[in-house]
Amino acid sequence: MSELNFVPEEGVAGKFISCIRDENGIMKDIQFQNTENFNFAFDVVDALGKKCPGKTAMLHISKEGRERNITFKDMMEYSSRTANYLQFLGIKKGDRVLVVLKRHYQFWFTVIALHKIGAVAIPASYLLVKKDFEYRFRAARIDGVISTSDGDVSKEIDKALKSYEGIKTKVLVGGVKAGWNSYNREIKYFSREFPRPANAACGEDPSIMFFTSGTTSYPKIAAHSFTYPLGHYITAKEWHQVDPDGMHFAISDTGWAKAMWGKLYGQWLCEAPIFTYDYDEFFAKEILAMLEKYKITSFCAPPTVYRVLVHTDLANYNLSSLKNVTTAGEALNPEIYNKFYNATGLKIMEGFGQTESTLIAGTLKGMEPRPGSMGKPNPLYDISIMKPDGTNCIAGEVGEICIKTSEAIPKGLFLGYFFDEERTSQVWHDGFYHTGDTAYMDKDGYLWYVGRVDDLIKSAGFRVGPFEIENEIMKLPYVLECAVTSIPDKIRGQAIKASIVLTDGIEATDILRKEIMKFLRGNMASYKRPKVVEFVKSLPKTSSGKVRRAEIKENDWNKDESKNGKN
Repeated sequence: MSELNFVPEEGVAGKFISCIRDENGIMKDIQFQNTENFNFAFDVVDALGKKCPGKTAMLHISKEGRERNITFKDMMEYSSRTANYLQFLGIKKGDRVLVVLKRHYQFWFTVIALHKIGAVAIPASYLLVKKDFEYRFRAARIDGVISTSDGDVSKEIDKALKSYEGIKTKVLVGGVKAGWNSYNREIKYFSREFPRPANAACGEDPSIMFFTSGTTSYPKIAAHSFTYPLGHYITAKEWHQVDPDGMHFAISDTGWAKAMWGKLYGQWLCEAPIFTYDYDEFFAKEILAMLEKYKITSFCAPPTVYRVLVHTDLANYNLSSLKNVTTAGEALNPEIYNKFYNATGLKIMEGFGQTESTLIAGTLKGMEPRPGSMGKPNPLYDISIMKPDGTNCIAGEVGEICIKTSEAIPKGLFLGYFFDEERTSQVWHDGFYHTGDTAYMDKDGYLWYVGRVDDLIKSAGFRVGPFEIENEIMKLPYVLECAVTSIPDKIRGQAIKASIVLTDGIEATDILRKEIMKFLRGNMASYKRPKVVEFVKSLPKTSSGKVRRAEIKENDWNKDESKNGKN
């Protein structure tokens, strides 16, 4: 196809994004233009503040139930006020600012304000404690911190700052505290206008950095440029399928990259309102009631949430406003997909991506989902499934998901790990970014997740991925969630263990364990069956909700070393 086939998208996105679509409107290819000066704050938020000032940008519900209808004009003006305020406090272009604001509406004002200043926003979870903040301050060389006044967050930050002297300013949102500037008290004194500076940060300048989940090691810091939001256009338009006249609700804490997937960039590029509930604790019935009350049209949540929802009586809620539901963060078990579909008639559109990227693969608009598959490659990325020797896998063969970068670096892929050339070069070499995730592609181009490279179990000469075994176990009606890992085995080298969380009211007994083992004997090849089944009350997870298989594995292998007197 020639470049003449590319047609600008509608609205504010059209200045920067053109696509090729077939006769049914299905996206086939995408290209970007005018990106060298792109800055989301000015080119999208302020542009919408002028184009449609009264249109809802975000409907925000506080944990007390207060509703705030924040328009694009509000977002433009309050982000400008915040930019003027932070600049007054000494934050300047290039500074790195840790943002720990839960789901407070001020999070959006702050991130957009930092974009306007040209400072680098670094979202962080409110669940972190002293040692976590100490690591983040040093690793990211933090210049400023903006924190919620809720709970002990600011207290933990103050503890961490006793061993770090690089902070210029501390801003507290929602309260007053000695040694901190008070956002709520002081913001009103600053102008609603923040003209675009002549030297405004833009294009490939660093814009936002995320700490990775740290499922296998200390979190890395993935740095993104100002063009990163453009990569999320497909995330919102083709995967979430947001409606400019509807309401999009994504379950995610603002401390992680997933919030940028579902609560900011792509949605506003599509001029679609977002719904935010600033809750402290997840309750399925509460979320379902909000889906019904606020007529949510598109919904995104991690598999953990769907695993809880399918054990709730969904028939009690009117979910007729929902048109599209999506999931990412971990692979979705087909059993959960089927239960949700049978209860609601909605097909969960799975997606896959990383902190280092936007949506890499997904079940996109016009694509029929296959339960357990994460869909097909995003048109934005040139994906290969590669063997360790660098050659491509054939259909059905497991390999590492790699993104070609030798000819061009796709918009949305990270710049590299901040101040860590060694780690960057370990994953980005020979013209490819190596994701560290394994999958296979079927003959129709659908991708099927297997596991992290580090999660693969080598038992009796076979390489086994945990997800396939977990899928079988999740078919059992009394299993809430599970994790499959390796344990030491004198004969095989490694054996397979299943850690299982049971649904409420189910008692963990030897009889039940034998029943599970019998079920697996009838449904899985012998080399894939767990040798050990352990019932646990919960699985270790990162604060972004991902299961820490590495922690389970490490504990088991350390126990074995201790038994052998190696500690």
